Amino acid sequence: MCRAPAPPAGPARRAAREEAAALGAGTRPAARSAEPEPDATAAAATCAAVIKMSWNPQYRSSKFRHVFGKPASKENCYDSVPITHSVHDNHFCAVNPHFIAVVTECAGGGAFLVIPLHQVMIWNLDTKEVVIMSPVKTIDCHQDVILSMSFNTNGSLLATTCKDRKIRILDPRAGTVLQEASYKGHRANKVLFLGNLKKLLSTGTSRWNNRQMALWDQDDLSVPLTEEDLDGSSGVLFPFYDVDTNMLYVVGKGDGNIRYYEVSADKPHLSYLTEYRSYNPQKGIGVMPKRGLDVCSCEIFRFYKLITTKSLIEPVSMIVPRRSESYQEDIYPPTAGAQPSLTAQEWLRGMNKGPVLVSLRPGSGLLSPWPLTPERPLSNSMASVSPQLFDQTQKLAVEDGQRPFSLLSEKVPRWAAEHRLEEKKSWVTNGFDIFECPPPKTENELLQMFYRQQEEIRRLRELVAQREVLAKQLELEIKNLRMGSERF
Repeated sequence: MCRAPAPPAGPARRAAREEAAALGAGTRPAARSAEPEPDATAAAATCAAVIKMSWNPQYRSSKFRHVFGKPASKENCYDSVPITHSVHDNHFCAVNPHFIAVVTECAGGGAFLVIPLHQVMIWNLDTKEVVIMSPVKTIDCHQDVILSMSFNTNGSLLATTCKDRKIRILDPRAGTVLQEASYKGHRANKVLFLGNLKKLLSTGTSRWNNRQMALWDQDDLSVPLTEEDLDGSSGVLFPFYDVDTNMLYVVGKGDGNIRYYEVSADKPHLSYLTEYRSYNPQKGIGVMPKRGLDVCSCEIFRFYKLITTKSLIEPVSMIVPRRSESYQEDIYPPTAGAQPSLTAQEWLRGMNKGPVLVSLRPGSGLLSPWPLTPERPLSNSMASVSPQLFDQTQKLAVEDGQRPFSLLSEKVPRWAAEHRLEEKKSWVTNGFDIFECPPPKTENELLQMFYRQQEEIRRLRELVAQREVLAKQLELEIKNLRMGSERF
């Protein structure tokens, strides 16, 4: 409760004596001024300010506020892996839906490469050559060892950090430096482009050797937008950004915890959510692409921790707690697929294009496929179909989760089609896609999957009914075209 400060003792006593004397004489006391005293006005304003501030929320509202990390059980971990004891600051692990690649400790010698550490080399992997002899571009604007690099979404910019602790933004095709950070208060170690936000995030140390992360505007590297000190540990911080959820995960080498934040274009740009804690420190870490996650359990990110002390690879899933068992559209927007949007030659010629997007809904396909190339001209009868009906056909195809229906033929290399068919066969076991949803292990999971299948069957029946209506409309169109041609 807010109280106004008491007035001085002298004026209060004098006013009381005057009022008592006036009442004793049978007269009315003199009317006081209607204006409040200055002290009372200030106290009232202070109370109003306190009440107003108390209504402001302390935390930013977010649907990812209660994301929690769930380590995999012992039978789902990878045991007896001789993880490397190298002291280099690297992830030592790469993951996709089919394989896990880990740098291991081995005795004796082996094949090795000697490469200059201050150069960035761009290689053309879209070739039939067994051995690639030379890169297509060499960028040698750095004066020391390169510590980190990151491409932006469409491949037009490349951000790097060097041992001189400076951040540089390069044109990867021309090899020229577009911007260079000269800020002395942050010594960068790792750098990362934050999707389409036109921002960079770097991790490193402050002037007082505290671990720190900084957010930058990619168009102005003079001063960071915000800085945040984390702790005084010495391990390198590895940032991982989820473009779909705008969540930032910060993993420290030698730490057991994983911090995660939500990134926004407005201030404050970084909003701390919570952290996953574990007693097992990680030597390195890998990340599963979005297309390999379990959408049935609302998993939005998955790490693979390399625990050297136990020779163990431990998956850690980041899960949004939801009661509904249906597919959650709000936490699974269209994401980048495995299909490239450009060839190597197109990129080298200066073309920029974002990734090909796919839907994570089970049974869905590409949302932004390659442009179709006509192999032969359309016949007159097919060209006379009304554009409204053609657009309606495309809309139905997209709703069905398939590629849009087209009257044009797509030109695809034979080896690509055979590889795609072979890859699809390896994903399907007994008619069940093992990467879209794992098989049920308990009776409860089996019942939940049964209900989801019933819902999918109802949706497919509705689509079949719509297609029947569309087929009848097409028959009427063809009949009208034939009648029109017979008249002439």
